[in-house]
Amino acid sequence: MKNYLLLAISLFMLACSSIRKEDSPKWSQRMVESHGLVDFYTNRHHQAKLADTEWDYVSGLVASAVLKAWIMYPEKTEYYEAVKAFADRNLNEDGTMILNSRGGSAIRPSNIDDLPAGRIFFTLYEEEMRKGNTKDAERYKTAATMLRNTLKYEHERIPEELPGTGGFYHKAVYPNQMWLDGLYMGSPLYAQWQHNFGKPGSDEHPESWDDIALQFKTVHQYTYNPEKQLNYHAWSADPGDPNSFWANKEEPFIGASKEFWGRGMGWYFAALADVLEYMPEDHKDYNDVLNIYRQVAAGLKRRQDQESGVWYQLLQYDATKTADGKGDTIAGEVYNVCTAPNYLEASCSSIFTYSYLKGIRLGLLDKATYQPVAEKAYQGLLKTFIREDEGKTNIIQTCASAGLGPAKDPSRTGTVNYYLCGKDVTIVENEGKAIGTFIMASLEYERL
Repeated sequence: MKNYLLLAISLFMLACSSIRKEDSPKWSQRMVESHGLVDFYTNRHHQAKLADTEWDYVSGLVASAVLKAWIMYPEKTEYYEAVKAFADRNLNEDGTMILNSRGGSAIRPSNIDDLPAGRIFFTLYEEEMRKGNTKDAERYKTAATMLRNTLKYEHERIPEELPGTGGFYHKAVYPNQMWLDGLYMGSPLYAQWQHNFGKPGSDEHPESWDDIALQFKTVHQYTYNPEKQLNYHAWSADPGDPNSFWANKEEPFIGASKEFWGRGMGWYFAALADVLEYMPEDHKDYNDVLNIYRQVAAGLKRRQDQESGVWYQLLQYDATKTADGKGDTIAGEVYNVCTAPNYLEASCSSIFTYSYLKGIRLGLLDKATYQPVAEKAYQGLLKTFIREDEGKTNIIQTCASAGLGPAKDPSRTGTVNYYLCGKDVTIVENEGKAIGTFIMASLEYERL
């Protein structure tokens, strides 16, 4: 009898262990259907429906994530149709202009945040060509090309007389500044265009890859702290400029901001993974970009919270770090006064998880080293940030936004006090920057 009981237990355990991963919940689909297609926030502005949302980088991130979900689950045709409707709502008839609510251009001069939503056009082009809808396909190709050319030929760059020559401004209002965020906003679109529509035999093709690599090499040179193994949020080539009041004025790390912000490093990590997916391996700068990616991966591994598996808003600290209660004094005015603690943050944790899993899948990262990090992180996302409520999947504990300056906004100091107490750095839920990155992380996990 005892032997039969042991046999039964063994068979039960074997059956449990062999349950297929595809039978477990598809968290990507849950999030798409709860908040990707409807009911999400873009920088605290509520959006009722993806198809009706105006153009910006947050709505574009959500749209890109939903489109990735459709690629993996093509039977979910409503995902594709929602993204196509979003694109068509914001694009003029011939694809030469992204429209704002007033009928003008939504692409502001030298504003890198206005570009990344255009990554949806590559998949839309391919699918409409497959369907034989060449009119829409060419319209999407025209739009993607317009955005790439706007970045490459029209976007302001750091001039020759300053360090970092050729680096893209983050925005015109931040002259001679490069932020980690901007690497995600510009470089993957540029890289994907080169992969899809560039001409490998032309002189322009390798030069464009030189340009893409330059952005990473420049930012890494001036923001990477090898002792901490982390990148400062931003860098100014002209730290004496009033708009760069937040920048270090002395060595080491002259021009760099003061702290290591989670989502800023998340954008940077994802940009590296996304560009390396397309960058030719025989390009002279490929190994430089790959080495930067691996340095970032190693540094973030070191900062993973061992209990939860996820990451903090300010990466070099844990929850014992708090704002100082005194605030920051700028030109006699005091800002960012509170004693809030550092906290586990959803969007950076999601995008780190995505970037690890994608790097493992593409063979960019050592699987034995990083698979445990990524799997622990994904389970941490579910436990720490995901909440089920009346049939909807919600994501909590997201930093709404964070930035540095400009001079007209002296509260954005880049200090610990700012990242924990700033007027725009509030903690929110169901924000598009967490929704989109969680969908992307889930899709990568579901491919394991």
